[in-house]
Amino acid sequence: MAAHYQKAYFLLSVANVEQLPPDLGIEVAIIGRSNAGKSSVLNRITQNKGLARVSKTPGRTQMVNLFVLDEHRRMADLPGYGYAKVPLAAKRKWEQLVDAYISERECLKGIVLVMDIRHPFKDLDKKCLEYCGQRGLPVHLLLNKADKLSKNEVAVTVKSVRAQLAEYENPVTFQLFSALKGVGIKELQSVLDGWYGYE
Repeated sequence: MAAHYQKAYFLLSVANVEQLPPDLGIEVAIIGRSNAGKSSVLNRITQNKGLARVSKTPGRTQMVNLFVLDEHRRMADLPGYGYAKVPLAAKRKWEQLVDAYISERECLKGIVLVMDIRHPFKDLDKKCLEYCGQRGLPVHLLLNKADKLSKNEVAVTVKSVRAQLAEYENPVTFQLFSALKGVGIKELQSVLDGWYGYE
């Protein structure tokens, strides 16, 4: 990845959007199910294994964690969702926090939605796409853990994902990714560079 992502550092964690820093500059958010490998993706993007805590217990990210790339650009790690042991009240809180962040944050330029390629398009993945669609916000799907499937299984999943995305009017792109193997890094960097305005 380019050097600007390797400069990322943790800024703060917030439990509601009112606690976020001024709505200026450019933010890109990473979101996904609790077990989709979101933290591993963030660590792979920045080439910093300790930047985002990778927990063996899914659902640990309950707040918006903000990371700084430079004085004008930030990356937001949104709370993971969909873990069975999280109570209903926590799920509703997640929906309210994510909805508020996506609908109100003017500096938000794009969403990286991380899905486990073996279990794409769960209900809350679709809800996230709805939120982004209402805002007209571009989404880039990472079909993570692509190393877990055979080439034939990958081809079948890609065909299915492409068919499901045809239902969305909102601009949604997707790619194969493996945080473990580093597959798809350059393609992801190209998308991020476009959103951040890097030359």
